[in-house]
Amino acid sequence: MTHLQAGLSPETLEKARLELNENPDTLHQDIQEVRDMVITRPDIGFLRTDDAFILRFLRARKFQHFEAFRLLAQYFEYRQQNLDMFKSFKATDPGIKQALKDGFPGGLANLDHYGRKILVLFAANWDQSRYTLVDILRAILLSLEAMIEDPELQVNGFVLIIDWSNFTFKQASKLTPSMLRLAIEGLQDSFPARFGGIHFVNQPWYIHALYTVIRPFLKEKTRKRIFLHGNNLNSLHQLIHPEILPSEFGGMLPPYDMGTWARTLLDHEYDDDSECNADSYNTPAKDIDKDLSPKSMKRSQSVVDPGVLKRMDKNEEENMQPLLSLD
Repeated sequence: MTHLQAGLSPETLEKARLELNENPDTLHQDIQEVRDMVITRPDIGFLRTDDAFILRFLRARKFQHFEAFRLLAQYFEYRQQNLDMFKSFKATDPGIKQALKDGFPGGLANLDHYGRKILVLFAANWDQSRYTLVDILRAILLSLEAMIEDPELQVNGFVLIIDWSNFTFKQASKLTPSMLRLAIEGLQDSFPARFGGIHFVNQPWYIHALYTVIRPFLKEKTRKRIFLHGNNLNSLHQLIHPEILPSEFGGMLPPYDMGTWARTLLDHEYDDDSECNADSYNTPAKDIDKDLSPKSMKRSQSVVDPGVLKRMDKNEEENMQPLLSLD
């Protein structure tokens, strides 16, 4: 085991070997092969190419060198192409801070039985008067930046649960194609995280319609990891045990405190509304952690373009089967 694997438990080391093709004997060579490809993209500013940083991209792409490099390039290219999103990329930025305090995202204390971090979003919590959908996306990306510093999560990955309860059609109408594309590019194509499952619960018909719209833009691998549970929480519990879920998801734990993750990130600035200065997305993780902090999550709402939506029959909604299959 090299120093780059020092943060992994014996079980996770074995998982990395079997599932990700991670070999401690060739680890430095693998990293160097990815680093050597940087010269092929002079159009991109690769602001970080240290060993630990490149390793997370290799793990995200199961040590396929070219695929890992492509993800690394897309990571920085996405930030170059969306400079405004990353101009004040810190937890104390007013928009990001409010989104975090409303639970965008939230994180459960317990990992699932695969060792994955469970992220939760309550869509109806979105307060359109205080922050934008872009701020929510920024808050999610910033949170992932902090969480992915954990080598265990680099290997085991994440699970996302989105509760659409009380999410109105008016809110859904704000989810424009350009906004959806921005989110898909940022989360699916440009970030080194392994998502083992994306679970929709309590979704109304127009969220089904939204999924139909965005489905062609999702990779096949992503589509296979999406479950549409509707009101059937039993199907959710077959994949994520109720013992680790809050009561909102039919679990055995108390209701989720929306501010949990926000307090972790914001620390003493959680209740401070004044702005503070911070570096961009290249800020070291230990500094990012101070800027990120969870508060009580509110239920936020998502939006769909009404021009592309058609009403779906309720029976069709009830009968839709989960689409996700896990590794």
